[in-house]
Amino acid sequence: MADLADSVESMRQLAAVWRAMVLDRDPAADVRDLPGLAVRWADCRFPFWNCVTLTEVGADAELVERRLREAADIMRTKERPGFLWVFEDLLDDGARAVLATAAGQAHLTHAFPGTGMAGDLLPVPEPDHPDLTFVRVSTDEHLRAYADLNSRAYGLAPEDGRDGLAGSGLWRNEVYAYLGLRRDGTAVTCAGTVEAEGRLFVVLVATDPKWERRGYGEAVTRKALYEGGRATGLTRATLHATAAGAPVYPRIGFRPNSPIHFYGLKG
Repeated sequence: MADLADSVESMRQLAAVWRAMVLDRDPAADVRDLPGLAVRWADCRFPFWNCVTLTEVGADAELVERRLREAADIMRTKERPGFLWVFEDLLDDGARAVLATAAGQAHLTHAFPGTGMAGDLLPVPEPDHPDLTFVRVSTDEHLRAYADLNSRAYGLAPEDGRDGLAGSGLWRNEVYAYLGLRRDGTAVTCAGTVEAEGRLFVVLVATDPKWERRGYGEAVTRKALYEGGRATGLTRATLHATAAGAPVYPRIGFRPNSPIHFYGLKG
């Protein structure tokens, strides 16, 4: 198990960053902080902006079973699907042992795994990749390209990804969001960083599946970290990695902390 403080930090970073992202999508979004649960739900087509997470530290089996039922009840009131995030290291040993069974009893299904990561790694050197030119997201066209890369990377319909970012002032002005373009101008990779509670949080890293395994994702993540760090002066960065991205980030200087479990409602 990683240091508990790092796992708590990872959960709190989610709550802080997702609050901003969800309210950017819909100023009337559901961003309640309930006992043991943080709701961050835009009810939009982009499922990552529809989120509930468990927030208690050291929760036992009985409490986790109750919170899973409560989270599922909240999710059932929403029009659009999303995910329950569970940071495994915040649970006690008994709760971890019953998590899969309790999720099934709450009519939740495991969607995919992730890993929290953090590091005191800034500043990083300005990156360079022989194939890529980096462009900061500043136009609606850039936002569409960024959204489409995430849709392709995560197997979403283009309309779903665009519903998460279209018209966003936050992503054009406050997120240090970058596209990696090949020499013909094709956007093949993207990453963003945003300031949150004294950290620089890495958000929505994606590479077109046709252009994977060329170092593009690492390069554009380094660019977003370099520019975000230069602008803010922050020294610590955090992120939540998918299984595909998890091998990349330690090369930049991130250290894994809590495993994350993503659950959706059973059909």
